[in-house]
Amino acid sequence: MTCILIIDDEPGIRSTLASILEDEQYRVYTAEDGIQGLEQISREPIDLVFLDVLLPRMGGLEVLEKIRSTWPTLEVVVISGHANVDMAVRAVKLGAFDFLEKPLSLDKVLTVCRNALMVQKLRQENQDLKKNSPRQKKDEIIGKSQETEQLRDWIKQAAASDARILICGENGTGKELVARAIHQGSSRSDKAFVALNCAAIPDSLIESELFGHEKGAFTDAVASRKGRFELASGGTLFLDEIGDMSLSAQAKVLRVIQEQKIERVGGEKTLDVDVRIVAATNKDLEQECTAGRFRQDLFFRLNVLPIYVPPLRERTEDIPLLLFHFLHALGGQHADPFDLDADALHLLQSYQWPGNIRELQNLAERILVMHTGGIIGRETILALLQQNPGSLGASLGNPGEPEIFSHFSHLPKVPDVSAIMQLKYNEAKESFEKGYLEFQLSQYGGVISRTAEAIGIYPSNLHAKLRKYNIRTER
Repeated sequence: MTCILIIDDEPGIRSTLASILEDEQYRVYTAEDGIQGLEQISREPIDLVFLDVLLPRMGGLEVLEKIRSTWPTLEVVVISGHANVDMAVRAVKLGAFDFLEKPLSLDKVLTVCRNALMVQKLRQENQDLKKNSPRQKKDEIIGKSQETEQLRDWIKQAAASDARILICGENGTGKELVARAIHQGSSRSDKAFVALNCAAIPDSLIESELFGHEKGAFTDAVASRKGRFELASGGTLFLDEIGDMSLSAQAKVLRVIQEQKIERVGGEKTLDVDVRIVAATNKDLEQECTAGRFRQDLFFRLNVLPIYVPPLRERTEDIPLLLFHFLHALGGQHADPFDLDADALHLLQSYQWPGNIRELQNLAERILVMHTGGIIGRETILALLQQNPGSLGASLGNPGEPEIFSHFSHLPKVPDVSAIMQLKYNEAKESFEKGYLEFQLSQYGGVISRTAEAIGIYPSNLHAKLRKYNIRTER
């Protein structure tokens, strides 16, 4: 939770300002003088400070200087009831984010608060990007979420052994990247990493691809050729989409796993191979075994170390880092600088990402082509997401509602129009207004000030309407 510190010697100011900020879901600490405030900053992970100028024991501007020297990335908003131009200029020169004059305006306080926190967030994301993206190691997994950290742990443990691995996850989650990371961390990293997409090879050619063939083995075999097992000997063989392999090919792969020997198609010589197999699938292989489409004995052979790659909707904390990584990687050194505003970030983290990381990479390419640099807003993101094939045109039972909105799990369903038409005028009006307000609140994370600004009413009016319809927001 975002933490804000209020340093002011007036109890009424501390209480009022704290109440306003707590309504916006911030955790608020208070201090009655500068020395207490500095002690609070040293104890708690403070994200923003509201600092009065006239304080006992230590003046506000002196406190500001100490904050800037000790915590240079912490934003400070200076407030004063005795403001003048010279004081404001001095505060800004000392590093204050902004200067507010008492009596404080509710809207001004919340606007400055959001802007200061956004600058703080973007600065941190840029620092993370510099650490994780431009000089990223080959096959490194990008992200800082708990799910990604768990995935890194699994990769590290799997790389330390020579056991067979089965990677499960939806399409586009980066299963091959995980396989490459395992190979790079293993004792086989100086040998070949050979990949084969089993779904892309016809049944008639899969054996030749896996085991190779001798010249004249079939019509088009004009020369002898090594198969993937032979090419990967000493290293790692990655069998992607293993669930799409035919039963006959599965039987032969099982034999190679058991004996570590192969024979080329049309050949008589037995060749020894030393291959670590990493397989991947987007299917439930246990169900496939029950249905008779996958050999149970092969499943048990492959599933020695199972690894689950979570979809992007389960690791939303990684989305900004991944997006900025793709923008830098695809745009190169000459790419325009980009930043996300808070609403765009909320939209990205609410979207279900049916295409996972591959879809996010496509979005980054669209941004590079369509956006001219600077702040990326919510409308830009929504417009670019709607360019996905199949996102528009299909209805969810409500005319004009694009299919893209089916990928936003937090959005409430659109009310049944036919049911509303049966209501009296005032009942229909209130039903629509209640649904509209719930929808808009969900769009902006339940934050009242942001919702009020977006729909064009005062926060006090929105509070009154929420009380009228008994709509509750989480703190």
